[in-house]
Amino acid sequence: MSSKDNFKAHIDEGYVTKGDYITMGAAMYEGETVTDAYVKIPLKTLNRHGLIAGATGTGKTKTLQILAENLSDKGIPVLLMDLKGDLSGIAQPSAGHPKIDERHAKIGFPFEANNFPVEILSLSDQDGVRLRATVSEFGPVLLSRILDLTETQSGIVAVVFKYCDDNKMPLLDLKDFKKVLQYATGEGKGEFKEMYGRISSASTGAILRKIVELEQQGADLFFGETSFDVEDLTRIDKDGRGFINIIRLTDIQDKPKLFSTFMLSLLAEIYETFPEQGDSGQPELVLFIDEAHLIFKEASKALLNQIESIVKLIRSKGIGLYFVTQNPTDVPDAVLSQLGLKIQHALRAFTAKDRKAIKLTAENYPDSEYYDTAEVLTSLGIGEALVSALDEKGRPTPLAATMLRAPMSRMDVLTSSELKEVIDNSKLIKKYNDEVDRESAYEMLNEKIKKAEALHEKEEKAKEKVKSSRSSARKSTRQNPIIKALTSPTVIRSVLGILKKYL
Repeated sequence: MSSKDNFKAHIDEGYVTKGDYITMGAAMYEGETVTDAYVKIPLKTLNRHGLIAGATGTGKTKTLQILAENLSDKGIPVLLMDLKGDLSGIAQPSAGHPKIDERHAKIGFPFEANNFPVEILSLSDQDGVRLRATVSEFGPVLLSRILDLTETQSGIVAVVFKYCDDNKMPLLDLKDFKKVLQYATGEGKGEFKEMYGRISSASTGAILRKIVELEQQGADLFFGETSFDVEDLTRIDKDGRGFINIIRLTDIQDKPKLFSTFMLSLLAEIYETFPEQGDSGQPELVLFIDEAHLIFKEASKALLNQIESIVKLIRSKGIGLYFVTQNPTDVPDAVLSQLGLKIQHALRAFTAKDRKAIKLTAENYPDSEYYDTAEVLTSLGIGEALVSALDEKGRPTPLAATMLRAPMSRMDVLTSSELKEVIDNSKLIKKYNDEVDRESAYEMLNEKIKKAEALHEKEEKAKEKVKSSRSSARKSTRQNPIIKALTSPTVIRSVLGILKKYL
């Protein structure tokens, strides 16, 4: 048996699966594609998270597209973070190309063009289904971590939430939260001190500055009602295919604080909402986070700890998380160690630092008698990648340099008219895009302050009235000196005496 035959047998044995799976492409040996040596990912292990990495232009986004399409075909809903704006084409079938047919001939199965059910979502004023969450839904712990508050400041946030709960004041948006903070050290200072202890105005000032920083990145658009129900991410179309939910994030690339705030709240909400799944054979929902370094770039230690905890725990809910970034070193080690599937596109060695990064990246993959991993990393072409997955028993599959299949949908964006058609056909637009501004903490506190001021004014007027009447009474008892003299007992007796004399 030749070395090539041995290699194919090695791949076939390592990627055998009894359950359902996704075929990513065919393995490559010495730079050539080995037809029918399929690299397969079991659906059962797709909730064990993953990484898609590689230099710019090597095909990461297309790999994300391939996974999303095939998951949808298997009835598994998907959520995509589209920071570059190039994923909307999934709603239209590929136009095909001779090079695509040639690629698939090498892999060993024909190319089929197809489109997929798509929902366009938005965090901002861009067209699409609006994603919102209330401050109350965040809770004091998560909000404090996002704002990177001290222990003392976090305690104040907890008191604010307790006050609003005790007084049945909904905390819906940042306007509400700021109003309660200002009230706690202003008009309501005495009330707060009596109920919860003294609150420092310096601490509330620091918290307010952190909120303003978040608002400057557009968070005021995200906080509010109607809150998005994460169950709407798990919809299946009439043909049994999972919806591919695409969040348009092209306008928040320079707002990492808002991006990490949204991501953390979404993951926390999914974790709280979804039931424990157990061993069901496939995930309930798979999330792809493009440009993942934006989550970790400016995250505080507390925020990183929160993300790491959620990544570890959320897979038991049947949720798969896939981070897409240029280099595996963009992802913290504690998160990287939790990722079962790794798809590594080419890395470029232009500097000594690049060569060091390539060496470190190679060490993240299983040893292989068929590859010099570090060398392969620099020689992979566009649409080729090193793949290391988990088999159905949770063991790493053989490392395979893979010729990846082509996306079935369009590898380009939708036109304006096509995008409008997708949005117009959405069943979620009416549910979420009408803004709701019901009475909440802001209005209730303003009313409370207004009533207190009116009562104070009434009391002041009553005091003035009493003061005025007392003053008048005092004046009325002071007689004119002439009248006082004429009405004195002596004068009266004298007058009476005279009258008696002449009568």
